[in-house]
Amino acid sequence: MKESLGTNNVQVVPASNGQNSKKPGCSGTQTGIVRKGRGLSERMASLRWLVAFGIAAVLWFAAGMPARAQDNYEIQVYGADTVDPGHTMLELHSNFTFQGSKTFEDGMRPTNHQWHETLEITHGFTDWCETGFYIFTAAQNGYGWDFVGSHIRPRVRAPKKWHWPVGVSISQEIGYQRSQFSVDTWTYELRPIVDKQLGRWYLAFNPAFDKSIHGASAGQGFVFSPNVKLSYDITKKVTAGFEYYGSLGPVTGFDPIAQQQQQILPAIDLNLSPKWEVNFGLGVGVTRSTDHLIGKMILGYRFDF
Repeated sequence: MKESLGTNNVQVVPASNGQNSKKPGCSGTQTGIVRKGRGLSERMASLRWLVAFGIAAVLWFAAGMPARAQDNYEIQVYGADTVDPGHTMLELHSNFTFQGSKTFEDGMRPTNHQWHETLEITHGFTDWCETGFYIFTAAQNGYGWDFVGSHIRPRVRAPKKWHWPVGVSISQEIGYQRSQFSVDTWTYELRPIVDKQLGRWYLAFNPAFDKSIHGASAGQGFVFSPNVKLSYDITKKVTAGFEYYGSLGPVTGFDPIAQQQQQILPAIDLNLSPKWEVNFGLGVGVTRSTDHLIGKMILGYRFDF
């Protein structure tokens, strides 16, 4: 749940002597125009670099292959911030699989044209602790609307008063999901979170570790599932970037590439106000085990209670 980031650094700079010169081309206003144009060029260059990075990342992994089953109920890279004490964040995660699996696998329904709605309610208890609760649902032609499961997620962070050079928090999530939607009905996740704002650039890294408590993968051990976000503040209200979601296999030995889940997701954040959170994007799966094309949107609002 990343807060609004970045500021507009375009400034009108007066002449160095503090007065407007009468010589053509030396007025403070014209100097400001030059600085503004230069700032716009720098932003466009950064945006071009960001787009090039995303294209290179997609080509690096693999070309799109036929998709297989994948869980896509909450597609989000976490920032280190927690909800302020005495406040509550209500979020709706809406995801639609445009191209997914089309047959039953291990008793699970196909994901193609499946719609997921997840309600997330998070309350801040202190300046370093919050707890979130999730309700997962799915809708699909021929099956109707179904309850999928629910999770609870306590999270702690390094307080801002510690003045660490990066944001750090740790999330733990445990919950249940029905066997029609997951081969593992009870799961646990440990998610360290590190983030950093560098001017207009923002980077977040979530090296998550997943464990099946009950189900087909219960004997597998912890699975490494890294998430990464790189974004750039185009304006005060619009941030563009790329999100990466992976599930690489057990930490004791990663799965072959074709069996891993790898997804690149260009995304936009709209920083409309401190109370609102809006994020949307279109994800491309780049391995055979990943749903090939999925759209996502997060709409959140902060309440003062």
